[in-house]
Amino acid sequence: NQAPTKSFDPSLIKRPAVYLFTSAVIQLFDISTIWENESGKSSNPNIRRKQIHRLKGTFLDAMTSSVVDYENLMTTSFSDANTSVVSSARPRWERKKMEAATAASKSQTSAQSGDDEGKTELRQPLGLHNGQQNPAASVGGDRFIPNRAAMDIERSAHSLQSMSIEEERTDSAEGENGAVSASCKSEYKSALSSSMLGMDEDSQSSSHRVLSFKDKAPAPKGDTVNNLKVLYSSSGSTSSKSGQGSKLVNRQIPSAPSRILDAPDLLDDYYLNLLSWGASNILAVALSQTVYLWNAGTGDIQELCTLDGAADAHISSVSWVQEGGAHLAVGTSAGSTQLWDVNQCKQLRSMDGHTERVGALSWNRHILSSGGRDSIVVNHDVRVARHNTATLSAHTQEVCGLAWSPDGMTLASGANDNTLCLWDAATSSTSTPRFRLTDHQAAVKALAWSPHERNLLATGGGTADRTIKFWNGQTGALLNSIDTGSQVCALQWNPYEKELLSSHGFARNQLCLWKYPTMAKIKELDGHTARVLHMACGPDGSTVVSAAADETLRFWDVFAPPGKVAGKRGPGGTSSQISKGKKLSKTMHIR
Repeated sequence: NQAPTKSFDPSLIKRPAVYLFTSAVIQLFDISTIWENESGKSSNPNIRRKQIHRLKGTFLDAMTSSVVDYENLMTTSFSDANTSVVSSARPRWERKKMEAATAASKSQTSAQSGDDEGKTELRQPLGLHNGQQNPAASVGGDRFIPNRAAMDIERSAHSLQSMSIEEERTDSAEGENGAVSASCKSEYKSALSSSMLGMDEDSQSSSHRVLSFKDKAPAPKGDTVNNLKVLYSSSGSTSSKSGQGSKLVNRQIPSAPSRILDAPDLLDDYYLNLLSWGASNILAVALSQTVYLWNAGTGDIQELCTLDGAADAHISSVSWVQEGGAHLAVGTSAGSTQLWDVNQCKQLRSMDGHTERVGALSWNRHILSSGGRDSIVVNHDVRVARHNTATLSAHTQEVCGLAWSPDGMTLASGANDNTLCLWDAATSSTSTPRFRLTDHQAAVKALAWSPHERNLLATGGGTADRTIKFWNGQTGALLNSIDTGSQVCALQWNPYEKELLSSHGFARNQLCLWKYPTMAKIKELDGHTARVLHMACGPDGSTVVSAAADETLRFWDVFAPPGKVAGKRGPGGTSSQISKGKKLSKTMHIR
């Protein structure tokens, strides 16, 4: 009494509803056939009731069988036994699990073999086992992160793309015009690189890196004594400071002074200016109450003047007139400014305008500017009787530095109030400075205008500041600032090259030669035992004299004209005046 078995279409697996409906129709068709055959055999109601009940059971059994068959087909069709399609990529977690198991089994095997042989396994580098790379160690290893700040992105892109682009162009050229020689290829590549990048192919490949993973270590600040000097070295070079400085200049700079003069009673006062070297090769130096003149050509010493009066009276500043004149301006502690004729040893006039000592002087042709402790700057016209042409009031403390620009258009004044003022040449008494700059943190005494670049001014600060700053005199902009590590007392430009010489106080009392604009230190000149308060450059532009609180004057052959070696000059220089039998360490007394 079971339903006949019908064939099954496998395509119906993908459509379960169609499959079940089709199976139900087939079962109903079979049951109806059985009903027709059985209905004609008996008319008894009880028998008919039993037949209907049996037919219902048959239909339910047939439907249950169809559903079971469908589930079995689905299970067998999508089971693990169906290996017709196999994925080649395993999940990441499965790969890691397999690698870890492999590594563990290898390490266990190697340990067991070592125990069997009675030998101790030697330590292997990280990631190496039995001479082979450990897969587990290679996964998730260290990485290098390039430093974008030390890379030239455009040049790197060009380096990466130039080869492929050039090969494509070469292939097309060979296809059209025939073979291209290797020399033509290299010549074209070199010309293209030099025109686009400003350098040839060899220098580009040797000096440029596509990826840069490190920078140079920062340089130590100031005069810091660094016991771990190796940390500040970008290479293993052991070259000395002198060797490094010699690369910045093409001349030999002597480390020792060419001459030493004794200067007793030289006042140890930061705010005074007691040294001036004139165009006639005569050095004027103020020692307490007296001004002495030393002739660098002959070595003769002459006393110009001496102040009479109070015991504390002293010469506070000296300055030679410009353009080779024989006139010397002298500032006194009483507040007067004197003008002397050196040839006749005669005072021409005395100009007032200050109530306290005159510590700074600067010439601009016939205009003499004086700065005093009364915090004012007075412009004197030495040609006329009414000499006071302008009184400049912008500072609040003693004016200790004055310097006119080479073109005579701007006057720079520095004072103990930590300010720097820039004045126009046509400034009157009622005018204000063009700029009042307050970037320094200490007194501004050292002032020097550049002879190479117009409107470039260098200034130096005192003990609390210790910096050299560079300014644009036209706009008042701060161009650069460098910390020297010690008090800046004086500044002097090299008239031949872009170099700046600075003198310092505690702790080393040295002179430093800097390369502008990089401000790389070229040379350090030691010898003074106290702070170097004053500097002056000779008329030959090669020799610089320094005056320090140790009461000595030292002459340094630090500058040299192009094509000449420092320290070897002609008969007009100071070095030629030293006799061959006289030792350089022997001092000469000015008085």
